Amino acid sequence: MANGIVVIDKPQGWTSHDVVGKCRRLLGERRVGHAGTLDPMATGVLPVFVGRATRAVEFASESEKEYVAGLRLGVVTDTQDITGTVLEERPAAFSPAEVEGALAAFRGEIFQVPPMYSAIKVKGQKLYELARRGESVERKPRPVTIRSLTLEGQEGGDFILRVRCSKGTYIRTLCHDIGAALGCGGAMSALRRTMACGFTAGDALSLEALARAAQRGEAEACLMPVDAYFSAYPAVTVDERRVKSIRNGASFPQRGAEGDYRVYGPDGAFLMLGRLRQGRMDTIKSFFEV
Repeated sequence: MANGIVVIDKPQGWTSHDVVGKCRRLLGERRVGHAGTLDPMATGVLPVFVGRATRAVEFASESEKEYVAGLRLGVVTDTQDITGTVLEERPAAFSPAEVEGALAAFRGEIFQVPPMYSAIKVKGQKLYELARRGESVERKPRPVTIRSLTLEGQEGGDFILRVRCSKGTYIRTLCHDIGAALGCGGAMSALRRTMACGFTAGDALSLEALARAAQRGEAEACLMPVDAYFSAYPAVTVDERRVKSIRNGASFPQRGAEGDYRVYGPDGAFLMLGRLRQGRMDTIKSFFEV
C-alpha cells in the first residue's frame, strides 16, 4: 500500500486532476490528492499526496507559493491569460523601469477580484461554468498577500515576473491588474510554479520518470514519507500505552514545552501531528493506518 508524497513537475496541457489520475494508475493507490491547482497552461511544482498522506493536504494547501510568470502588455482576454478570447488590444511600449515602477502598488496585502474563469463557487455554481455559458456575476474582492514581486527581465517581448504569494492568489489576475494600472491592459503569457508547500523544482519528478520507475516496480521508492512535510516541528516518541491512546483518539499526559509535535511510536512509525497544551497531548491529525 503506497503512502507518501511525490512532487511532480506538471507538464503543460495537463490539468492537476489529470496528474492525480496518472499517479493513481502508476502507484496502484486510489487515495491520491494534490495541493494547489495549476491551470493546464502552467507547468511546475505540484505536490501529490498518496495514501494516508492525503490527510496532510489541508495543511499543505495553506502554504505560500512562488511562480515565474510571463506578462504580455497591450492585450486583455476573457480568461486573463493568452489562452482566452481577446477582448481588447492597445499599444504598449513600456521600458523595464516603467513596469518596475508599477509593481510597487502590488506588493504586500492587496485585494483581487477573482476571475470568472475560476473554480470559486457562487450560489453553488463554479464561476468557470457560468463563464462558459457567457454569464458574468459580481465577485467580491478578496485579500491576498504578495510577499515579493520582482521583474526578472524580458523574453520575446513579454516581461518576466517572479512572484511569491499567499494561498488564493491568481497570477493571471495579477498580470491583468498590472496591465490595467499601466493603462494598456495585460494578460499572463506563461506560468511556471517554482515552489509550493516548501517543495521546489529541485524536488520535482517528471511523470515520465515516475512511469519508468513504475515499470521497474520501484514507483513507491519515489515517495517521500509524509512526516517529511512536517520536518519543521520537533519530534517526540511515545510508548505503546500512548500509542493505544492515539489510536483511540484520546489525549494523554506528556512532558515538554507547549507546541505542536511530530509523534512517533516506539517502532519509529509516524502516528500523528499533535498539540501539547497544559501537559496533555491532543491529536491535530492522525497518520497511522487503521
